[in-house]
Amino acid sequence: MLSFIRRKLSDADSVSVNSTTANANVPSSGAIDHILVQKISQMSLEREAIPFGDDALLQELGYKSTTELQENIYDALRTIRDPEKPCTLEDLNVVYEDGIIVQSPTKSNASVVRIEFNPTVPHCSLATLIGLCIRVKVERSLPHNIKLDIYIKKGAHATEDESK
Repeated sequence: MLSFIRRKLSDADSVSVNSTTANANVPSSGAIDHILVQKISQMSLEREAIPFGDDALLQELGYKSTTELQENIYDALRTIRDPEKPCTLEDLNVVYEDGIIVQSPTKSNASVVRIEFNPTVPHCSLATLIGLCIRVKVERSLPHNIKLDIYIKKGAHATEDESK
C-alpha cells in the first residue's frame, strides 16, 4: 500500500512539476517520503485508531465494545419480573450475563445478539412468555434495531426435542 501511495505521489508531483517548468527534475525518493509523512499526519492516522469489522459497527451504534452492549442488554433484562413468582429473572437465574452473546453482523450489516435463558423448571409453561418478554424489553431498551436470537438453554426445558 505504501509503495502505491509513493508511486501516486511521484506521478502527481512529476506531472505538476513538468507542467510548470519544462526541464524540472522528478522529486527524489527522500522528497516523496517527506510528502508521504506530511499527508499521513494531515489525515491523523497516527493519532487515532480506525475501527474495522464488528467494532466499527458497534462504534457506529454508540458502543465502545461488545462488552458494553452486553452490559446494556443485561441491565435491561435483569429487571423483568417472573410471570409466576414475585422475583426478577436475575434473582431466579433465568437470565445471566454469560447468556448474552454479541455475534458477527449479518451480510446486511445488522448487529446480531444471541440471548440464552434458563427457565426455573424443566416443564415451565411460561417459557415462551419469558422469551417474548425478553425480546420486547430489549427492543424497547435499545435506541437502534438489532437482530435478536432468543433461545432456551440447551437441556433446560422439556419441550427442547419438540422442534426437531
